[in-house]
Amino acid sequence: MKTSIRLRPLRITLAISLIAIGCGLFAASQTQYTITDLPSLGGTNSRANSINNRSWLAGYSNLTGNQSRHAALWRDGALTDLGTLGGPNSNVTWSVKSDSGIVAGISQTSTPDPLGEAWSSAAFYPGATGTGFINLGFVWENGVMRALPTLGGNNGFATGANSRGQVVGWAENTVHDPTCVPPQQLQFRPVVYGPNGSQISELPLLAGDTSGAATGINEQGQAVGISGICDQAVGRFTAKHALLWNNGKIVDLGNLGAPWWNTPTNINQRGDVVGFAGAPNDPDGNFLQAFIWTAAGGMQGLGFLPGDVHSEAYGINEKRQVVGLSCDADGNCRAFIWANGVMRDLNDFKQAGYTARLEQARDINEAGEIAGRSIDSTGVRRAFLATPH
Repeated sequence: MKTSIRLRPLRITLAISLIAIGCGLFAASQTQYTITDLPSLGGTNSRANSINNRSWLAGYSNLTGNQSRHAALWRDGALTDLGTLGGPNSNVTWSVKSDSGIVAGISQTSTPDPLGEAWSSAAFYPGATGTGFINLGFVWENGVMRALPTLGGNNGFATGANSRGQVVGWAENTVHDPTCVPPQQLQFRPVVYGPNGSQISELPLLAGDTSGAATGINEQGQAVGISGICDQAVGRFTAKHALLWNNGKIVDLGNLGAPWWNTPTNINQRGDVVGFAGAPNDPDGNFLQAFIWTAAGGMQGLGFLPGDVHSEAYGINEKRQVVGLSCDADGNCRAFIWANGVMRDLNDFKQAGYTARLEQARDINEAGEIAGRSIDSTGVRRAFLATPH
């Protein structure tokens, strides 16, 4: 007993020392990144929203004058303007995980929207050109952009894709729903396009819901998205339920205490899901919180960077490295990387001499490369690639 009593303080001291050494080694071994600014199409606002395992980055770049933007692809050091379906704007808005050479996104056509809906796309296009035209999902492959079908309505939207040629998104049907939130008039449903040609099939909603959207898909065909009322699709009241569609079954991913804005954004090959969820007592979604969902642990909030009140997660890889953005109450945002239960400011790990603030991290691939957007002291926003070393 005396020997045990004498050794206990030594064991405690040794344990504390090992923990301190381990924490120090963990901090010292935190990955550093080389930040590369990507070229633009002439405007002062561009963003990389997606990166696949071939290091293809996709997103958007404003054109000169910033009155319109086009979907953009950065690969092998070159920028490709993906064009449009005839209208002024296009965009790759979400993470497109396909390694097979396809890119999915949205584009305006030159046809006026007969119902005057803002549709889901208005938030992704600039200024006066952001509304007024029919908007469709697209697939770009081998230099050609092709439109994706709807469910009989006017508008559609494409988000994620996998290497099997499946593309997910949402599309309007022909139902004029009097419960839609104006200016939306037609119901819209989560859909899977492909894998062949212009096939389109609906994904089921939760009982009692009328509209929804699919936002991501992995190589196994597991898709994620939202289900709720006929609102604005990318969040708010359409995002009453965060869903996982798995082999014909619906899994309700839950929430963080709020009934709205529960929006998955990405799913990895293990079936882990990230996104953002509403805050209790804030139905307008002014403050959201990033989350990760796993089959074992359910939905867990990722918190915020110090001093911040709002966060969103957009990318996850199989190592469960998560990237996104964290913002203060004034809307000043920083890119974050989250791993092993800890959220860190990506700006702390960029190379010396890179002065622009990494504002948003939007996707991460299996090599740990990160796509996002920075902002410099003059307000110019540039797409970036963060390469670990």
